[in-house]
Amino acid sequence: MDSEFDRDTAVTLRAPGVYDAELSPGWTIIHAVNGGYLLALLGRALGDALPHPDPFVVSAHYLTPSVPGPAVVRTETVRTGRTLSTGQASLFQYGEDGTEVERIRILATYGDLDALPDDVRTSAKPPAIPPREHCLGPADGEPPIPGSAAISERLDIGLDPATVGWAVGAPSGNGEMRGWFGLADGREPDPLSLLLTVDALPPTAFELGLMGWTPTVELTAHIRRRPEPGPLRVAVTTRNLAGGFLEQDAEVWDSADRLVAQSRQLNRAPRG
Repeated sequence: MDSEFDRDTAVTLRAPGVYDAELSPGWTIIHAVNGGYLLALLGRALGDALPHPDPFVVSAHYLTPSVPGPAVVRTETVRTGRTLSTGQASLFQYGEDGTEVERIRILATYGDLDALPDDVRTSAKPPAIPPREHCLGPADGEPPIPGSAAISERLDIGLDPATVGWAVGAPSGNGEMRGWFGLADGREPDPLSLLLTVDALPPTAFELGLMGWTPTVELTAHIRRRPEPGPLRVAVTTRNLAGGFLEQDAEVWDSADRLVAQSRQLNRAPRG
């Protein structure tokens, strides 16, 4: 495992269905660990526990904020079939009083992406994003949230200038975020890293004029194809903010213009 992503999502089998992990501080926003990183780490554990290799759908409930440090992942096989298998996994850490605290719980179905038929019928189109050299990355400005630089150093993101009005105090109000995505160390995308990708761009709340932490309550990701090597394009939209919550719908496209991942998550709106 030469990639930092692979090292930091590694799990070690302790007993049947039980894995030890170390949550890296390199994937934090403020003091909390990024939800997509957690999804990938739990996805790796389930991929080891289930008989099928690739995540097809992963649904996660974020129960309490995860922090860097030791963690335990417990997995359970729910069902296995010829083409699909389903399992669940929970990540635990120790609280200040020494008791175990559940941080995140997922239910996921795995299969074999290479065994899927080639037939594609879709009205979806890749997002129109300017060339990478005309997009903006973390080096072009200060982090939007103090303390959020750790994860940005591990990502190669180029945001569409049309979706970064928030960075200069002029949010568009459209609730859209678009950009190029890759890992900073050059690791090529795969089904596991797509679980990170769907939750890696800045929140659409920024373009709605709401800055601050936007914690995820629930996230469901669909992995549709094994991505081709090369940069990914990601588009995230929000249509409805109400009652202090908003949804974020993401699409991820690979270098061959194929829709490789989709997700929807429910977030708390920033309180600031």
